[in-house]
Amino acid sequence: MIEIRPANPDEGPYLAKWLADPVILRWFPMTDAREIDDAVKIWMGYSKFQACFTAYENGAPVGMSILYIQPYQKFGHQCLFAIIVDEKHRNKGIGKALMQHMIDAAKNQFKIEILHLEVYAGNPAIRLYERMGFKEFGRQPKFIKQDGEYIDKIMMQKEL
Repeated sequence: MIEIRPANPDEGPYLAKWLADPVILRWFPMTDAREIDDAVKIWMGYSKFQACFTAYENGAPVGMSILYIQPYQKFGHQCLFAIIVDEKHRNKGIGKALMQHMIDAAKNQFKIEILHLEVYAGNPAIRLYERMGFKEFGRQPKFIKQDGEYIDKIMMQKEL
């Protein structure tokens, strides 16, 4: 059974562990422990707004998502988000459950009208985003260069 609840700052080490996995890290902009640590601090900082969520399966944390809610009223109607699921727990519906929980919170709790994301071309999560109703609205070619290979950044969004 999957349980989703607001994230607690004490769960940061799980996020750091997942991000440190080279298979997962490939799809995030960080490259080393210092950058991962900074990202975890920023991510967990949103817990004070109850804007990040942890998924549990059988009592163990298996994934997280975050809404990067905007402090400025002009931007408050839209929000960038991120999601991560422990690789050992993928293809079990955890990502979909986290996404749905996050979408519901965005719409009902934060009154967000548009959710958007940035994802690197080739990321298998793109299929999940499309199934959840996200549409590509832009692409930045050669956004990153990793191991001598250029990878595009894809921007996707969904109106709530």
